Amino acid sequence: MKAAVLTLGCKVNDVESGSLIRGLEELGYEVTREFEAADFYVINTCAVTAEAERKSRQAVGRALKYNPAAKVIVCGCASQKSPTAFEEKDNVIAVAGARRKGKILALAAEGFNERLGVLQDDGDNAYEELPVPECLKTRNFVKIQDGCNRFCSYCVIPYLRGRSRSRSVESAAREILSGEAQETVITGIDISDYKDGERDLADLLLAVKDANTRIRLGSIEVSLITERFLTAAKSLQRFAPQFHLSLQSGSDKVLKSMNRHYTRAEYLKKCEMIYAAFPNAAITTDIIVGFPTETEEDFADSLSIIDEAGFSAVHAFPYSPREGTNAWKRFKELPAAVKKERLGRLLVKAEEQKKRYLERFVGKVLELVPEGYSEGFTEGYSENYIRLYVPEKLEKRPTRVRVEALFKDGVKAVLAQEK
Repeated sequence: MKAAVLTLGCKVNDVESGSLIRGLEELGYEVTREFEAADFYVINTCAVTAEAERKSRQAVGRALKYNPAAKVIVCGCASQKSPTAFEEKDNVIAVAGARRKGKILALAAEGFNERLGVLQDDGDNAYEELPVPECLKTRNFVKIQDGCNRFCSYCVIPYLRGRSRSRSVESAAREILSGEAQETVITGIDISDYKDGERDLADLLLAVKDANTRIRLGSIEVSLITERFLTAAKSLQRFAPQFHLSLQSGSDKVLKSMNRHYTRAEYLKKCEMIYAAFPNAAITTDIIVGFPTETEEDFADSLSIIDEAGFSAVHAFPYSPREGTNAWKRFKELPAAVKKERLGRLLVKAEEQKKRYLERFVGKVLELVPEGYSEGFTEGYSENYIRLYVPEKLEKRPTRVRVEALFKDGVKAVLAQEK
């Protein structure tokens, strides 16, 4: 039988889909990640925005166009939030939600022979160990944590994923050290809150400090940045000094109404600590534009912090109200036109700062992990997450290159001459 595992949303969803693919293959299924003809579909949904939920619902009908007789199982955050919206759709035999996705493999082993409706969560808050995801040779993702305890006022994910829980240091380190990928990204819903008893993310990094793979971190929070953590990161044989340090707003007032537990000054202090430890570090971030309490003055604070923090890239998006969150209950949404106009200005500012960051590396040597070859260029990322374009076909192995000039969304580089 053929199965299709279709993924919407974040890298954590993508990792969990990889685990389902590995598990299904071990059960003897032929598996694809693409929308194509299959005997059954697993749709791993997202609810981070209203648009993500809409696309998740549409994915069921889109899949069934390839095989109207196929059976469908839905899991993920959108189905956790609104299970009946999926249960009532044609051919949906089970709705598994955001937790306990391993149940899908148990159903697969039995052949998906009956309609089960909404599968109930057993309420256990232990970390769920899934099969090791399918191995990707260039960049692999290792999930170490799930759930969130922060309850930012705009975010629905803690209500869907549940409270923070982590896998053991031994289990996570074993997967990282045994992987064959050139780069490994450590990911989770909130890896800054990673805890295995008294051990934290710094302890995990120390456990994998001799790994041959280049190690990169997923999104992190201000609370993670301490001298102890930075020392642990520096101890790694191959650490990628890119810190996706979540910001959300440059305004203290807006941060407070978002229930983000730091100030603008504290955030900038953490940036200083990162640059002191890693002078060439890339600090990337997320900024929400048009939060309901954001005035023009508050927005100006978000614009100015882009330069002050020296971001190498900014992921900016307009505020999307999520039913059930504190912000949805308490605040009136700003007009769409205001959010759109502010987003446009912020993206221009972010692009200007990105250009300044890239210009610092012209003439410098970086390590390229090649990902592919297209239109005469080998493409991939440097350790500090600069997109590199090398005008020749290279083997897929770490390669030292020298930056020549800004190019497309990154820089053009040539092979560095070894001394």
